[in-house]
Amino acid sequence: MTPAPDLTISGSATIDGATLFAPLTLTLAAGQWTCLLGGSGVGKTTVLRLIAGLETGAELTGKINASDGQPVSDRVAYMAQNDLLLPWATVAQNVSIGARLRGEKPDLNRRDRLIERMRLQDHMTKKPAELSGGQRQRVALARTLMEDRPIVLLDEPFSALDARTRADMQDLAAEALQGRTVLLVTHDPGEAARLGQSIVVMTQQGLSPCQPPAAPAPRKVDDLGSLETQGELLRLLREEAA
Repeated sequence: MTPAPDLTISGSATIDGATLFAPLTLTLAAGQWTCLLGGSGVGKTTVLRLIAGLETGAELTGKINASDGQPVSDRVAYMAQNDLLLPWATVAQNVSIGARLRGEKPDLNRRDRLIERMRLQDHMTKKPAELSGGQRQRVALARTLMEDRPIVLLDEPFSALDARTRADMQDLAAEALQGRTVLLVTHDPGEAARLGQSIVVMTQQGLSPCQPPAAPAPRKVDDLGSLETQGELLRLLREEAA
C-alpha cells in the first residue's frame, strides 16, 4: 500500500441546477479517521461518492486533491451501508472479488490472512445466506481491506447491526484501518465520538467542526469524554433540524 495522503474536497454541488450543499472545504488528515455527520439530504453521501469517483447525479464546482498530487479515485476503497455481498459466492470468493472483476489473480495468502483476522476462517466456504449480519459485515470489511488502498470511505457501514455487534465491528475496523485516511459518514453521534480523530457536522450552510475526545480512538463505550462529545454532537444536530 502506498502512504496515505491528506485529502481535501472543496467547492459546492448542485443537482439539476438546485444547490445540494454550499461552498465548503473538508480536509481529511493523512492516516486518521474523519467522521462526517449531518441530517438527511445535506449531501454527506454525495461528498463520499464524489471522492470515490462514483455516480452521484450531482455536479461539483470545485476540486478534490490529495497532498501528494496523485489521482484520488483509483486509490480508494469503499464500504457501503449494505454489505453488497454476491449471494452465489462463498466468503472466500466475495473477499477476493475485486481482483477477479479486474481480471487479476488474487493474492490468496493475503485473502486467507484477512479472513482469519476477521475471525471468519471457519466460514470460508459458506455463502452470505448462511451468515449472521455481523459476519456479513466482517466479510465486507475484509473485502474492503483486500483492495489495500490508502484511502477508505465508509458509508454508515455498521448502522444495521445490533449495539454489541456494532461496537465489536467499530473496534475491528479501527484496528484494521490503522494508517489509512478514513472518511466515515454516520448518523450516529456515539459512533463518531468513539471513532473520530476529526469530527465534522455538515449542514446546508457548510461545515461545523466538533472537538473530538482526548482519549485515543477507538474509545471505551463508557468514556466520559466520548459521552460529552456525543451530547455536543446531538445538540448541534438538533439545532440544525430546528
